[in-house]
Amino acid sequence: MDIKPDEIIGHIGEVLTERQKKRGILIHAFQKIQHEYNFLPGDALKALSEKLDIPMSDVYSAATFYKQFYFTPRGKKIVRVCTGTACHVRGASKVLNKIKDEFDIEEGETTPDLSMTLETVGCIGCCGLAPVATVNEDIVGEIDMKKIEEIIETIKRS
Repeated sequence: MDIKPDEIIGHIGEVLTERQKKRGILIHAFQKIQHEYNFLPGDALKALSEKLDIPMSDVYSAATFYKQFYFTPRGKKIVRVCTGTACHVRGASKVLNKIKDEFDIEEGETTPDLSMTLETVGCIGCCGLAPVATVNEDIVGEIDMKKIEEIIETIKRS
């Protein structure tokens, strides 16, 4: 992993100290690492710490500050089931329970084969389509038993 602070920071780098430049690229570096591995492996963070000459405690502190970074492997498919009021009233628990039962995992867990990570969210913003879930960036609304089966098959084909 060859990280070049000046290329990432651009012209603003002309007024920053070398230390500020290095700290300024941490988030970008985390994003690149997570994109490559689908999480932030400890070895990669250690290598980043050494490459940028930033204490590991500072690297870890920055990474844990943001909810978007993960420290354990995540599934190829990220399934988020909305549990907001509209979805709850229209059967979100059935959707969630069917997926949990099918893959033998709980919310917040990843299948052993890394095919899927299951999460819940308070609202996806599609209340008129309740119950709603997302599979990676795809929104699936008005979920009934047929759509749950389609979601499950999509995950299993991955």
